[in-house]
Amino acid sequence: MPSEPPTPVVPGAPLTETTFVATAAGNIDPPEPIKGLRRLMIWIIPANLGIFMVWGAVPGLLLPQQITNLVGQADRKDVAVLAIVTTIGALAAMIAQPVAGQISDRTRSRFGRRAPWILIGALAGALALVGLAFAGSVVAIIIAWTLVQIAFNFAQGPLSAVMPDRVALKRRGTFAALSGIGLMVGSLGGTILGALFFHSIAVGYIVFAVFAVVILSLFVAFNPDHPSTRIQPEPFRLGDFLRTFWVNPVAHPDFFWAFTGRLLLYTGYFIVVGYQLYLLRDYFHVAEPETIIPVLSLLGMVGLIITTLIGGPLSDRVGRRKPFVFASAIVMSLALLLPWFWQDLAAWYITVIIVGFGFGMFQAVDQALISEVLPSAKSFAKDLGVVNIAATLPQTIAPGVAGAIVLTFGFAGLFPVGIVLGILGACAVWPIKATQ
Repeated sequence: MPSEPPTPVVPGAPLTETTFVATAAGNIDPPEPIKGLRRLMIWIIPANLGIFMVWGAVPGLLLPQQITNLVGQADRKDVAVLAIVTTIGALAAMIAQPVAGQISDRTRSRFGRRAPWILIGALAGALALVGLAFAGSVVAIIIAWTLVQIAFNFAQGPLSAVMPDRVALKRRGTFAALSGIGLMVGSLGGTILGALFFHSIAVGYIVFAVFAVVILSLFVAFNPDHPSTRIQPEPFRLGDFLRTFWVNPVAHPDFFWAFTGRLLLYTGYFIVVGYQLYLLRDYFHVAEPETIIPVLSLLGMVGLIITTLIGGPLSDRVGRRKPFVFASAIVMSLALLLPWFWQDLAAWYITVIIVGFGFGMFQAVDQALISEVLPSAKSFAKDLGVVNIAATLPQTIAPGVAGAIVLTFGFAGLFPVGIVLGILGACAVWPIKATQ
């Protein structure tokens, strides 16, 4: 597929700067020269690790326990407060990531379009985590957690644009697999380390804050972005800026279906997994759930790493993405049948292992699929921010929906809803035409 004429570049731009092609879509290779790809593919693992350890440790473990310590368990008050806190925070994240992407797309600096915001987001997020560590009221927790969500999404949005910016199509499955390793090992590893700080929550927040800043700073230092100072900037118009957050599903149906599939699957996933601490405590009746969460995370991580390492490179080799995404989503969804019909801790152990296999495959290939349905190079980070709403919006709606389900039908009601949403998400990938 030939690219359209490039966006004008100021004469005299050095060869070290990218030959920016504004109208190139995500299913076109980035312009030459592509340098440092092997180093970038190694460093994307710890970069995602730094961010997703926060997402693994805080909302699923430390934040619920902080709320329980503050308001108590009477009448499931902690469940209701957690739903409010995480809904507000995830709503802020949903808005923050496309805004961050849009700003980074328009950034012109000798450090590139992405690096400044990765650093700023990491530092601001770390400071917000320190604030969360010392929050002594529900209102303070809401404010601090919302700032954490906004700041780290300002880092995560530009970081996600590294793939379409700098990775060739034939390597994106492998890159997405390595990125997925960092993402999921970070999430599960954050859960394991978070359990170590279950009774020292403030210390845990500070440790994760420092780790994120150090790792993301090293990523930027060892993987310098293309300077963007000589790329001709577009005039800023507020109306145009706001309209870019809407991607027309008629003009870009592949983008719409990729967004919808991810939205449905992630919603089904977070409705169940987002309540794991309370599921263990109130559905499987585990007296000290924090003691077995690290074991569950390790079991899930084994399958996740195996299928991530296999799925991404294999999809590159066969040149297909959709069958992998479909199969992984089906596996994850059907695994939820087990704890629904078998209310025993053993069922949850088996489910976690199966979901780990499925989610590893999904993360490895879906990110590569997403990168190939992006409409334009001049808005890669913004468009990725929009499609990543499909991952953050479930965090907004899942706590409220799950809380209503639990209060009405009990915890068993979470599983059939998760199954249906996951299967619908799997089916949504088949209409995509930009990739096979």
